[in-house]
Amino acid sequence: MTSWTEFVVAAPRIASIFTRRHTATGNLCMLATLRKDGSPRISPLEPRMFEGELWLVGMQGTTKFADLARDPRFCLHTATVDGQVTDGDVKLFGTVHDVQDPELHQRWAEDLFAESGFDLRGRKFAPFYAADLTGASSVEIVDGRMHVLAWKPGMPEHVVEVADQEQPAGA
Repeated sequence: MTSWTEFVVAAPRIASIFTRRHTATGNLCMLATLRKDGSPRISPLEPRMFEGELWLVGMQGTTKFADLARDPRFCLHTATVDGQVTDGDVKLFGTVHDVQDPELHQRWAEDLFAESGFDLRGRKFAPFYAADLTGASSVEIVDGRMHVLAWKPGMPEHVVEVADQEQPAGA
């Protein structure tokens, strides 16, 4: 599987768009998981990059984390606020694994507090999910044309489609 640091090296354009959109929305993304019955669930989440990993951490006891405990697959989508996607858009695909390391948790909480003032220092986190990335795709507008990029581990990121940004009426 691929860590955040490895992803940034392997897919720099997609990682850059993700980081830009993540920052622009106050770190808000939409997390897709699978419910017990196999149907999809979409939940808001504020993932964080820390010590070379992408962390999916949040309020304990939520259904999204119960979903991930049962089936670790996810899709993380940058929150889109512009139907023309002029600032880009990214989807990250992967699985999670729970990292139970109290010292890491406290460093993460200290970093969160220093960055945002949100104080979770001294708390126990269960689960504390690290993302293992298995793929990514993005949309980016370049010179008025929409570029769709894709990446998978072991492959370079590449443009899979280039189209005019404006679609004909009724498309």
